Amino acid sequence: MNNQLLHAAPGAANTEQLQTLQYVLDGLMRRYQQRVPNVAAVIQAMQKANLISDPTEIENDHIAFRTMGVPHLGIASLEKVFLHYGYTRRDHYDFPRKKLTAHWYHPPQPALPRIFISELRVHELSPEAQAIVTSYTDEVRTDPVDHLNLDDGAAVDAFLHQPLWRTPTWADYRRLLSESEYAAWVIYNRYYLNHFTITVHNLPEAYNTIETFNHFLEQNGFKLNDAMVR
Repeated sequence: MNNQLLHAAPGAANTEQLQTLQYVLDGLMRRYQQRVPNVAAVIQAMQKANLISDPTEIENDHIAFRTMGVPHLGIASLEKVFLHYGYTRRDHYDFPRKKLTAHWYHPPQPALPRIFISELRVHELSPEAQAIVTSYTDEVRTDPVDHLNLDDGAAVDAFLHQPLWRTPTWADYRRLLSESEYAAWVIYNRYYLNHFTITVHNLPEAYNTIETFNHFLEQNGFKLNDAMVR
């Protein structure tokens, strides 16, 4: 993420809020790279092919978070972080097969990534799966964002990378996975960043479509999955 100084537009977040936001976004990217080794490998491959000369040239289209739609958590909780920094809620999405609700959030500055936050409609799971989920999420008794100083970038960065409930058992994880990959992912990863994206259409011409960029990745030994829902 580019660390350039950002300036607020009229009616948007102020300069201090934007600087705090940049700190939070940089923390997300830094820790994401630590957790996903392929990120550094993809960046190296892009540099070797002269798609970019420096990692800061990568345009991040959006970053996505997954949450549980239960009391004190979900979209209504997590979105407070980004609304505070000047993001605005936009379109609502419904994924019936996956039992998901989602919104995307418009950034306060064009150079910043959009935010995508989804939540699992836990009440639509089987009674057994619901019981497993709530046995963990019931440990969260108040909205954790309400206890955060959102002007403290270090505190927000730490919050987005801390567990909100105990580590699930292998049996609980496997049972959730049999019904909902999303539920299993969130019960283990909590609010960790799910993914970030590259703005492919601004890459050099030979790589500026999904098809050509995916071909580039496969040529460099990266295995792609076919997941279509964030």
